[in-house]
Amino acid sequence: MNKLVVKTKDLFDLSESMLKDYLSKAKYPWEILPEIKQIILELLEKGIPGYHLLKEGVLVGEGVSIAPNVTIVPPAIIGAHTEIRHGAYLRGNVIVGDHCVLGNACEFKNCILLHHVQVPHFSYVGDSVLGNYAHLGAGVICSNLKSSKDQIVVRSETNYETGLKKFGAILGDYVDVGCQSVLNPGTVIGSHTQVYPLSMVRGVVAEKSIYKSKDNIVAKENR
Repeated sequence: MNKLVVKTKDLFDLSESMLKDYLSKAKYPWEILPEIKQIILELLEKGIPGYHLLKEGVLVGEGVSIAPNVTIVPPAIIGAHTEIRHGAYLRGNVIVGDHCVLGNACEFKNCILLHHVQVPHFSYVGDSVLGNYAHLGAGVICSNLKSSKDQIVVRSETNYETGLKKFGAILGDYVDVGCQSVLNPGTVIGSHTQVYPLSMVRGVVAEKSIYKSKDNIVAKENR
C-alpha cells in the first residue's frame, strides 16, 4: 500500500498559490482552518494584484463568472476565471483559487479550495481544504461535526488530536471523490487517490490509491 500522508507538504503543490506563505507554515493542514478568516482579512487589507472588490469584504480575480442568484457572505476571496453557478452559497471565510467550479446548490463555509478544484453539484464543503485539481462528484458531503460534538481526531497509524470541534476533510492534489460519498469529520485523503461513489470514508486514505470500501483499498500502481 502507498504512503499514508497527513503533512501539508506531502498533500499540496503550493508553488502557484497565493496561500503559499500561510499554508507552508502549517505542519498539518487542519491547523490553517481557524486562521482562514484572518488570512482573508490580511489579504483584503494588502490587496492582490489583478483582484478587485466585488462588494465589501469580497475580493475577486479577473474573469470570474458569478450567476445572479449566488450568495456570497463576506469575507471571501475568489480566484481568477472561477465559475460560481446558480444557487451556490458561500457562507463566509471562503478562499477559492483560480479556474475552479463551485456548482449549483453547493454550500461552502470556512474552507480553502486551491487551483482547478471542481465541486459542480449539490455538495457541502465545511471546514475543509481541497487540493489542486480535486473533484467532488454530485452530492459529496464533507461532514464537519461529530454527533457527539467531541473534538476531532485524525485516525491513522498515529492518531492526531486536532483540538477542533469542526473539521471536515483534507483532500490532496488530484483527489477524485465519487458521487454521493460522505467524508466523515477528520478525513484526510492523499493526492492522486480515487474514491468510489457511495463511499463512507473516515481516517487517512493513502495517496495514489483507489478506495472501493474501507476494507478494499488498492494501490493504483497495481492496476
